[in-house]
Amino acid sequence: MNKNVFIINGHQYWEISPGKLNRTLVELAKEKITQKGWNVKTTHVDDAFDAAEEVEKFLWADFIIFQTPVYWMSIPWGFKKYIDEVYMAGYGELFTDDGRTRSDPTRKYGSGGLMTGRKYMLSTTWNAPLEAFGDKTQLFDGRDVDGVFFSFHKSQQFIGLDQLPTFSCYDVLKNPDVDVDLQRYAEHLDAVF
Repeated sequence: MNKNVFIINGHQYWEISPGKLNRTLVELAKEKITQKGWNVKTTHVDDAFDAAEEVEKFLWADFIIFQTPVYWMSIPWGFKKYIDEVYMAGYGELFTDDGRTRSDPTRKYGSGGLMTGRKYMLSTTWNAPLEAFGDKTQLFDGRDVDGVFFSFHKSQQFIGLDQLPTFSCYDVLKNPDVDVDLQRYAEHLDAVF
């Protein structure tokens, strides 16, 4: 059965980060997934978008891939703006407030997501080297990528999405190894999809 995959390129242009690697990763994902006979739609948050149309893409998708560079230990502000605008435009379709009700105290905060049964994958590109993760003596205090992206993952859980394994490219500015990263990503996509 054909599945629907929505790929969001969260790259926001900066002079030191023109976006070639993130575009290449989006294209590789699109190619690998369409080869399986699945349907793919894409969005680049640096382009103009209509929030209501983006909500429709979320509702259409069985899987969502969030492709993003990491700016200051998070997603770019343009990508955050996209998520804020699209998710709020999707109120009542992507989620129904925070899930709690006065009539049912067993309903917990964060249980109002309507995107249940759908999955997402985070794919990130970092200037940070791999050895910066999982080491308590370095900047991330021993956290892995998912630990650093805790709030991003909770936002997706809030709308009901289930997480697939994360993919990351490391040291992309000072010590890039794009061919190896592309091979790893192709293998990751084959394993996940």
